[in-house]
Amino acid sequence: CVNMSVRSVFASGLFDDKVALVTGGGTGIGFRTALELAVLGCTVVISARNEERLAKAASVINEYLSGLSVPSKGKVAFLPMNIRSSSSRSNCIDKMMEKYKKIDYLVNNAGGQFPTPAGSCSEKGWRAVIDLNLSSLFLLTQEVFQKSFEPQKSGVVVNVIADMWRGFPSMVHTGAARAAVHNLTQTLGVEWAQFGVRVVAVAPGTIDSTGLNSYGPEMKEFLQESKKHNYARRFGTVEEVAASIIFLLCPASSFTTGTTLRVDGGGSLYNPIHTPLHGEEQCIPPFEDPVPIHVSNTKSNL
Repeated sequence: CVNMSVRSVFASGLFDDKVALVTGGGTGIGFRTALELAVLGCTVVISARNEERLAKAASVINEYLSGLSVPSKGKVAFLPMNIRSSSSRSNCIDKMMEKYKKIDYLVNNAGGQFPTPAGSCSEKGWRAVIDLNLSSLFLLTQEVFQKSFEPQKSGVVVNVIADMWRGFPSMVHTGAARAAVHNLTQTLGVEWAQFGVRVVAVAPGTIDSTGLNSYGPEMKEFLQESKKHNYARRFGTVEEVAASIIFLLCPASSFTTGTTLRVDGGGSLYNPIHTPLHGEEQCIPPFEDPVPIHVSNTKSNL
C-alpha cells in the first residue's frame, strides 16, 4: 500500500466522468494536483518529458487509489510530452482525444527557469525560458481549445504562474514570461467565454516542492530568507496550491474567469514598513496531507 493520505476539502465524485491534462504532472505541484483530482473521480493524464518519472508517479497514484474505499474514484495515465515540440504536443492531445473523446480541463503547470542577472542573461537562455513558460504554454492551450474545448463548448484552463507582481530580479526571463501568461489569462478569459470556456491562473509564492531542488546553494539560502517576507512566515505547500487549482476547476468557480489567484501568504503585498513581523515562528499553519506523499522528487530537500 502506498504510504500517503490525501487531505481534501472537496466532495468525493466532484469530477466524475471528467478528463484532465496536467503538464509537469510527474512531480511537485503537478503531481499533487493530479493525485487529488483522481481521488475526486477525475481521469487524469499527466505529461512531462521524463517518461520514467511519469510512469512512477502514475503508478504511485493508481496504487493509492486502488486502496480507497470510496464509491467514486478516477485514475491516472501518462503521456510523455516535450511541450516545446509542436509534434509532441499534437501527439499528446490526439492520443487523449482518441482514447477519451474529450478534454475537460487543462492545468498548465510545466515550466522552468534558472537564476541570472538581467545584464548577463544570454539570448539562448532568454529564448529558452520564454519559449517554455509562455510560447509553448499558449500553443498547447490553443490546440486543446481547437480540438476539444471549442467543439464541445466547455472547458477550463488553469495556468500556474508565479509571484512576479513586483518584478522578478535575478530571473528576468521567467518574470517576463509569467507576467505575460497573466495577461494571456485575461485575454483568453474574455475571448473564449462565448464558447463556455473559462481561463484562470494561480500565482504561487515560494512553495516547498521539487522546483526548489534545481537551485544552487546560494539561491537556496536566499529562498530560506524569503520565508520572512510573507505574512505566513513559511513556504507554501503543494497541497495548498493544488487545492486552489482544484477550486478554480470545479463548478463552484463557474463565475470566475480571466483572473489570477495569488497563493503566496501575502508575499506579493509584503512591506516591512506597513506591518513589521517579529520573531521566526509561523503565523498561519500550513494545509498539508496527514501523511506526506512518499514519491521521489515531490517535495524539496531544503
